[in-house]
Amino acid sequence: MARCTAPINGHRTSAAEAACPACSSRNYRSYYSEPRYTPTYSSGSSTSRSSGGSSRTSKPRWSRQNSVIYYTPAEIQTLTPVRENVEKRSTTPDLRDVFLCHAWDDRKESAKELHDLLEKNGVSVWFSEKDVLLGTSLLREIDKGLAKSRVGIVLVTPALLKRLASEGIADKELSALLHRDMLVPIVHNTTYDELRDVSPLLGSRSGLNTADDSMAGIAAKLAELTNLDVAIC
Repeated sequence: MARCTAPINGHRTSAAEAACPACSSRNYRSYYSEPRYTPTYSSGSSTSRSSGGSSRTSKPRWSRQNSVIYYTPAEIQTLTPVRENVEKRSTTPDLRDVFLCHAWDDRKESAKELHDLLEKNGVSVWFSEKDVLLGTSLLREIDKGLAKSRVGIVLVTPALLKRLASEGIADKELSALLHRDMLVPIVHNTTYDELRDVSPLLGSRSGLNTADDSMAGIAAKLAELTNLDVAIC
């Protein structure tokens, strides 16, 4: 039986095909003579440039109509029960928008940066650096701050992980926050894997991450989350 010479000599021309003992008698087009398929991608959609559907192309129901802030579907799923808690407490007077839980070591750096960005966005923040007066009980003031805040955010940093391991004040704050749907972890300069090693319960909560978004972007999302000017559906 005659063998095809395409694997050795190719069939890139009609003359080469005619010279092949196996293919000269039939209209043969080999793999080697076919143009290779080059996939094309639409440049009109940002989702084509992302993996796992993680692109920020969605808006939650609490966004303003003219908002330019976009979310991933996972972020909306994470923040929806927190928003529902905000709406349930919308008629409760004298509540702060956010209770900021942080490590003592971060009080003058990343925690203050987040606090300042939130206030710049019009968010009222309970922050121990300004809300706990000298001579008062820290734990008692934290209890009052938690009771009078709509949302709790935890700034998860390497310093906080150390504090949680030693079961300090931050650990007591978290114990209260974890019992309600009002907790949003903000992971900064660390990972969820490292958090789960120290606090599996907190690590099981989805949140926001400065590895995926800027601190300013996260503050803007928290401002939308706590904004009660948007009509409650």
